[in-house]
Formats: sequence, structure tokens, C-alpha cells
Amino acid sequence: MAFYLPLKDNSFESTEHTAGPWSPDSQHFGPPAALLARAMEALPAAQTPEQPSMIARITVEILGPLPLATVHVDATVERPGKSVELLAAEMTASDRVVARARAWRMTTSDSESVRTEDGAPLKAPAEGVPLGRPEGWGGGYLDAMEMRALNGSLAEPGPATVWARQRVALVKGEEPTGLQRLLVLADSGNGVSSLLDPRRWYFINTELTVHLRRQPEGEWIGMDAHTEVGDHGVGTAFTVLHDRRGPLARGAQALLIKPR
Repeated sequence: MAFYLPLKDNSFESTEHTAGPWSPDSQHFGPPAALLARAMEALPAAQTPEQPSMIARITVEILGPLPLATVHVDATVERPGKSVELLAAEMTASDRVVARARAWRMTTSDSESVRTEDGAPLKAPAEGVPLGRPEGWGGGYLDAMEMRALNGSLAEPGPATVWARQRVALVKGEEPTGLQRLLVLADSGNGVSSLLDPRRWYFINTELTVHLRRQPEGEWIGMDAHTEVGDHGVGTAFTVLHDRRGPLARGAQALLIKPR
């Protein structure tokens, strides 16, 4: 089982596992974000094995609903460099551009002696409460993820701390990288920490930005998320992203807030 089945020429067939909770015909943007990251990770790097690199920031711009259709992904090095490179990727479906992404890839070095702490590790996933799908929410993506809540839940308004791991591959026949696992989940920060009743309100994110300090390790990714809503129909979801070692990245999503 997988979110996507590989086709020819950087095209992929979207499976039912990509469907979002609000419509069986539109994808949750976690898997597409990870597919864009996969394309950028595959771009040849100027760095050598003796001086490896990593993606330090990735932004995904969501240009509209993404149907459960065949998608095509192209990626390029937009700004090459020996120490810093700007990468770009674009996803199309039915001849329409549905998402664009950019990422900064940087050479790595030893900064252990000056490393800063960013909070304690979360309690283990085994200590969390298994999360079922709330009534009225669609399957697809939610059924393809195993989620365990340390605090909050999908159906409970307010901040939430949730572990999750994929039950299916990103691309059939491939083991996801740490970055891909992170991106599959990071777009869920606004969903788990929503302050509003989804039956009465829209809270739609138009983008996702993630800053990383190191590569994620292991299958489980943790979200410590909260949402802030302004008084003009605009909000922001903030997520500290963890692996079992501790916090490793921060995500943010701009939100359109309006009554249904």
C-alpha cells in the first residue's frame, strides 16, 4: 500500500490513501508536500560525500484543491552554490499547477559544541491514546496514519500533542526518508490544533513552511501544535516537530478563517 504509485517520467498515480477528511475527491496536502520534497532531495548536489548537505527550510505553496488524479512533479536547482543551494519543485494535475515548493539546501558541519536546546523529548508514542477518526471525517489519509495523542485530539478544539507514523509508503516500493516522513505529517498541525468546529468554520491553510535543524530519525514524528486566530479572518498554526530524540523542526501554516 502507498500514497502514490510510480508511473513514467516523474508522474504518479494518486491512491485513495491521499484523500483528505473533508472530501473524498481532494487530497490531504501532507503526501503531496512529501512528494515535492522527494523530488528536491533527488536533485544532484554540489557537495561531496565528505561534506554532505541537508534541506534546512522548505515552503510549499498550495495553489488550489488537488484531485485524486495522476500528478506530475518537476524539480530543479534554481540557485546553485557550493555551500547553499535554492531548490524548486512544481506539481501539476490535469495540466494545472496545483503546488510549488522551494527549499534551501545547506552544507553540514560539526556544531555540536554550540548546539542549543529546544525543549525536552516528548513522552513515548506508546504512552499516547490511539486516535480514531472523528464522526463525519473521511478516511483516506487519516486511515493511512497511526496517531497517538499525548494531549488533545482531532475532535477536541485547542492545542494538541500527537505522535503519528505512516501505515503506507509514500511511493510504492520505496522506504520514505526522514524528511519525507516529516512532510507527510507537518501539514496536519492546523487540523490537530484547530480551535474551531469544522462543521461551522473553514480553516484552510494556503501554505506550509518547515525549518529543520537536523534530519528526522525513525518512523514516529511528533507534533506539538497550537493555532492562533486573528479578528480579520486570518490565523496561523504553529507546530514544533519531534522525533524520539526530541524537537528537530518548526512548522507554520497561514490560515484562511471564515464561516461555512
